[in-house]
Amino acid sequence: MKITELMNKDLIIPMLVAKTKKEALKELADCVVKKESSVDSIELLRVLLEREELGSTGIGDGIAIPHGKIKKIENLIVSFGRSLDGVDFQSMDGKPTHIIFLLIAPENSAGIHLKALARISRLLKDSAFRRNIMGATTSQEIYDIIAQEDEKY
Repeated sequence: MKITELMNKDLIIPMLVAKTKKEALKELADCVVKKESSVDSIELLRVLLEREELGSTGIGDGIAIPHGKIKKIENLIVSFGRSLDGVDFQSMDGKPTHIIFLLIAPENSAGIHLKALARISRLLKDSAFRRNIMGATTSQEIYDIIAQEDEKY
């Protein structure tokens, strides 16, 4: 499974304007809804916020991987947002989050959802990859960096 098979550059926000976790989740959800008309933005935001109540998806090192399952989609959807200023995601290390991968899975999926989370986590372990993402200027450049890293595994 390649992350680039689950996303396209239209689902990448190179400059999030959000200042809070909720705003970041809404901005990413709105981006998904523009591309995936079957997704309801209110439902998606509710699912993401409910997941955050269980524990922050901010995993540290400036990274968050919010995720959830919703009805009415058949395939995994991956969106990406980058915040140069950082967003308080209540991460484990207490530091601001700059790199956010949003993963949305069909309600009845299990294994593929977990494989995608593991794949994204593996990509983000590389500090050079994270630096390259932070230095990119466009959606296409971010997509290309993700695709290049995706090919390594």
